[in-house]
Amino acid sequence: MKEVASLRYGVIFKKAFSPVDTFKAFVRDILGIELQIDKVETEKSFDKPIGPVDVRFDLFAEDKINRVIVDIQHRRYSDHYDRFLHYHCAALLEQVTSSKNYHPDLKVYTIVVLTGTDKHQEDVLEIDFDPKNRRGKGVGEIPHKILYLCPKYVNAETPEPWREWMLAIEDSLDGKIEEGNYLRPDIQKIISTIKVDGITPAEYARMKDEYSEEELRAKEREEAEERALLEGLEKGEQIGLEKGKLLEKKETALRLLAKGMSAELVADAVDLPLEVVQALT
Repeated sequence: MKEVASLRYGVIFKKAFSPVDTFKAFVRDILGIELQIDKVETEKSFDKPIGPVDVRFDLFAEDKINRVIVDIQHRRYSDHYDRFLHYHCAALLEQVTSSKNYHPDLKVYTIVVLTGTDKHQEDVLEIDFDPKNRRGKGVGEIPHKILYLCPKYVNAETPEPWREWMLAIEDSLDGKIEEGNYLRPDIQKIISTIKVDGITPAEYARMKDEYSEEELRAKEREEAEERALLEGLEKGEQIGLEKGKLLEKKETALRLLAKGMSAELVADAVDLPLEVVQALT
């Protein structure tokens, strides 16, 4: 058992997967694409932001020979499906420079590694943009794709070689990893890269900042949930009071109707719509 820096931290994930050989191996095994690249960018953003949000990609590589862009995202967000769909679309829109041609020159693939839990509890989820016929068969027009990988839910049916990568990521999250369980040289390289004795003081500082940020986000979520609960209780109490007042008015209206008072006079007396009083008769 080796002590490692957890891949839950962005600084460590980028350290592990930014080497070109590692990035290429991961993409080859997950997407089946042999990239022709000589660099992997971290914290990639476009010169001109797409829309009001300045999108940043954790790991980004552009293969101009095979006409492919691949970005890998790993951060844990509650809105990860919408967030990384937006990132993916930004990489598509950035390529469109004229209304005369909406076809992106480069295919875009996004791999999202969810290092926490997910409500759907699936090991792999996919967004395939290719149009389908009524029988679900794609027509081969649009190749772009998003894959959401959640190592926490890897299982015996998770296909190899995805399974070994995902197991290794999940294994690292508690700061310890059984390196003997992994045979692939690329994964052994990652384990060697993230061993605690190879982490620099600057990287430890970034890990601490990320931890503080996660704690803050967790506190904000907890406070938001508490506010929503209180608002729900207050709303429920208000609804209950209003229902109680309405019931009291109806009971009063029934007593007055029983004494022979007309519906019109009862409606005025108890401040109820005439149709409500008439429904009581």
